[in-house]
Amino acid sequence: MNIDEILEEMDELLDKAGSMPFVSHKKVIDGERMRELINDVRLNMPHELKEAKKIEFDCQRILNEAKLNAEGIIRKAEERAAQIVSREAIVLEAKKKAVDMLTKAQTAAKNLQQNAAVSVAKMLSDTELHYARNLQSIKSVKNKITGSAGTPAALGTNGNKGNN
Repeated sequence: MNIDEILEEMDELLDKAGSMPFVSHKKVIDGERMRELINDVRLNMPHELKEAKKIEFDCQRILNEAKLNAEGIIRKAEERAAQIVSREAIVLEAKKKAVDMLTKAQTAAKNLQQNAAVSVAKMLSDTELHYARNLQSIKSVKNKITGSAGTPAALGTNGNKGNN
């Protein structure tokens, strides 16, 4: 069960709760069931936190891979340049190719790092949006629960939710 489903079940539990005699704004709910639902919310939250940590780990891994790839490309370019320079007849051409390869390697490394950073930023934004929605849902349920204890209009007189 995901958090939204659990919160919906909490909401339904409040909707179906009977009113206390002589006090229509107070409800009698199954405390054990409410405690189970709260524990379910707690159990479901770490999954999303693990997902955020996984995204952070993937970000670091992608950046490290990009750095290693760039270093490997640069190392190969330097080795190739050293081999070409050893031949006197093509020294000038070798220098030109080495510079070109090095520039291409640096450009490729920068592009790879930029793409990784953009990808990670999007994943983090998506995760942030997901958490914001969950937090808003939790706040809404909390407000309904705490608001219903103090305002008769919050749940109405017949046990239905108000239009808050």
